[in-house]
Amino acid sequence: MRILDRYIIREFLKTYLIIFFSFAAVFMVIDIVDHLPRLLRNGATFQQATLYYVLRLPYLLVLTSPVTVLLTGLFMMNGLSKHNESVAIRAAGVSIKRAMFPLFIIGFIISIAVTLMGEYLLPYAESKRDYVYRVQIKGEQPDDQMLKARIHYQGTDSRFFFIGFFDGYNNTMRIVDITQLDFETGDIRKKVTASSAVWQNDQWLLQDCDIREFSESRQTSWRHFTDVILPELDVKPRDFIRISKKTMALNFFELRDYIQSLNKLGEDASRETVDLHIKLSFPLTNLIVIFFFLPIATSNTRSKGRGWIFMLGLLVCFLYLIVMRVSQSLGYNAILPPILAAWAPNAFFTLLGFAFLYKSEV
Repeated sequence: MRILDRYIIREFLKTYLIIFFSFAAVFMVIDIVDHLPRLLRNGATFQQATLYYVLRLPYLLVLTSPVTVLLTGLFMMNGLSKHNESVAIRAAGVSIKRAMFPLFIIGFIISIAVTLMGEYLLPYAESKRDYVYRVQIKGEQPDDQMLKARIHYQGTDSRFFFIGFFDGYNNTMRIVDITQLDFETGDIRKKVTASSAVWQNDQWLLQDCDIREFSESRQTSWRHFTDVILPELDVKPRDFIRISKKTMALNFFELRDYIQSLNKLGEDASRETVDLHIKLSFPLTNLIVIFFFLPIATSNTRSKGRGWIFMLGLLVCFLYLIVMRVSQSLGYNAILPPILAAWAPNAFFTLLGFAFLYKSEV
């Protein structure tokens, strides 16, 4: 079995690399035709344009990997059936399912590799690519997300916050206003104003702070503090730093922290939550598509239906990608829960894949 396993693995990897580089070449040519004139108009040098396109390769690998795996398996299984190799395998008493077991291991390894690439290499490449285009080629100033003005957000317990200015370099705030309402009556229950605040020892120290409490639209108490720490101001400096990167340029943990910041500031994070789960669900597509090309190896050499099975496997893969995008869009618009939007296509097509595997001949 080791000889057969090595043969299956070698043939699969050889075909995989050929198809991947073919895809990369086609996508590069299309991208160059679409974007090279724009790069040249903005004064890009040869080195900058080359770096811009090289940094696109991790994205192409992640995006096209499931289709590459499927096409690799379809061509490989078609060859095994066409040249009677699948017949020889079964004549030796080895089932096709067992013979192709190494492909499931490869699919799992590719899924892990794509996940790691999406976690580390892809965010770096996309951030660097965006920097090369906007800053080095177009001459724009880098985004400064450390300085914010006029921040509004809703906290817990009916509290509304206003920050006049936030300085992320020094972790300071100016003009702090906290208003707590009674939603039943619409009256103000508590009002906190401070001229400034400084982040010290993992908490905000408010300076020149006035605290007023109200009952039935009347002020019942007033206190002034030169320095005071209020537990209701429970946000951290990083919560105010809205990341301008696309979610593709964030790794899993950066995106998770960003979502927590958005939730704390009362902003809608449906899109980001869907993308967070897709970072885990999409790489598994590389494993799922393997189910759809195994039946080709068990079809009869003279069967005219082998071509139909080939086309069916290809159709199912593209149908999966379409369903995943539709489900993703529904999650973006909060029509589906983010977890369901990211994982439902995987669950459905995994069951369909088992049906394909069950129908294959032993």
